[in-house]
Amino acid sequence: MKQPISITAISSISPLGHTPEDIWTNYKNHAHFFTKKDGNWVAELTSEEKTEINSLRQSNTKFKALDDSVLFAIYTSRQAIKNTNWDARDNFGINIGSSRGATALFEKYHANYIQNQKAKTLTSPTTTLGNISSWVAHDLQTKGPEISHSITCSTALHAMLNGIAWINSGMCNKFLVGGSEAALTPFTIAQMQALKIYAKAKNVEYPNQSLNLNKMSNTMILGEGAAMACLELGEKPMVLAKIIGIGYATEILEHNASLSTNALCFQRSMTMALGKLKPEDIDVIVTHTPGTIKGDQAEINAINSVFCNKTPSLTTNKWKIGHSLGASGLLNIEMAILMLQKQEFISIPYLKAQTPKHIKNILVNAVGFGGNAVSILLSK
Repeated sequence: MKQPISITAISSISPLGHTPEDIWTNYKNHAHFFTKKDGNWVAELTSEEKTEINSLRQSNTKFKALDDSVLFAIYTSRQAIKNTNWDARDNFGINIGSSRGATALFEKYHANYIQNQKAKTLTSPTTTLGNISSWVAHDLQTKGPEISHSITCSTALHAMLNGIAWINSGMCNKFLVGGSEAALTPFTIAQMQALKIYAKAKNVEYPNQSLNLNKMSNTMILGEGAAMACLELGEKPMVLAKIIGIGYATEILEHNASLSTNALCFQRSMTMALGKLKPEDIDVIVTHTPGTIKGDQAEINAINSVFCNKTPSLTTNKWKIGHSLGASGLLNIEMAILMLQKQEFISIPYLKAQTPKHIKNILVNAVGFGGNAVSILLSK
């Protein structure tokens, strides 16, 4: 890091809620937010949030044809910008990604094509990857750069890396970064089931067992949501947290959807993010751990390798809201910011974890299929 980057605002919409008060309250209890949809575990937005998104959809005739992933991004981007002093004249940059993108619309339009052998008029513009950032840029009326990308489950943290790179280059001094995912669709869930990583357990207290290394089956569950963060150069008076370290790495594939046994990509990304800090300087790690046997174990192996006998307190939110794929990294960042602000560790009810005496530095991890790891180091 050439110099610290400030996170001056963050906004999200997820099964936890969409206001900081509701989100913190829901983090503080031991309830999860999973329900059954067509016989499968999922983590959906609340009925209130769905009403908010539907109101947004009806507010503009052009919005009616958009996928939920785009509407989630517009909604959270508006809220994030509202909490800053930014306006369109700043020409701030935008980088918002998604793992699956407009999957609901894609499945709908493809089914229609199979039936009628003819594509709907708006199929292409409403299902392209650039659909998310371009609509957010249009809605916010900024003239800065707008970028979309997909790097599966590390998408949102790669957006953060890119925003930091643009700011450090001097080409832009403010960047809106994030991820959005609305992938609770039959085909997407079927893909996860085909990989044999989706939760099957019935009548269990906690269907997703993220970070539990003693689980006997894979327990990943899909969630939906979006999160956006506003980045600015230097230390700002209204800073929520400072980004003081970044790390990234890609490892050689062993399998299309797996990490190496000791997650070499995570070892490299975490070591890079630490920089000159010592392992004992890190108070908490918000892990990626999706709830799969091999994925969770690989990340823990990497943490043990980097931190040895000085492992920080570990936590995750996937036992509560599942895996929101491309949006998950920014939801992890939000969780870390809340712990920094409240000076309170968010624990996992089915695991015993050491509670940090103080919370100053938090490392946040994310990794995508193929070993695209990112680690972001936040500080007060």
